[in-house]
Amino acid sequence: MGKPGATGFRRIINAAGYSWLGLKAAYKHESAFRQELWLAIFMIPLGYYLGQDWTDKAALICSVLLVLVVELLNSGIEAVVDRIGDEPHKLSGRAKDMGSAAVFIALIITAIVWAAVLLESPPAILQL
Repeated sequence: MGKPGATGFRRIINAAGYSWLGLKAAYKHESAFRQELWLAIFMIPLGYYLGQDWTDKAALICSVLLVLVVELLNSGIEAVVDRIGDEPHKLSGRAKDMGSAAVFIALIITAIVWAAVLLESPPAILQL
């Protein structure tokens, strides 16, 4: 049996509102998210400009958005762990470290995608 609550279009509206609240909370409380968001605001238009075709543009832009998604998930994990308690525990530390590692891997993916796209067919502005 499903959860009671809004259905149909109202559920979509509610979900969008919860998503907006999550983005605002991440921006307000998570400095790493703020830094990555401002970097994305710069890199997304740059990716659109530097991509030679729609596939390149999509790869460049989506790799940047991937970092934001993983950072949001990492922040969510950290918030849940912190809610449980402040005392050190090896599982709490492990959860936070794994979340951090996921962000690091997303950053590596972004670097690889950007390097591959730009080295494969560098835009005229980057050709020497």
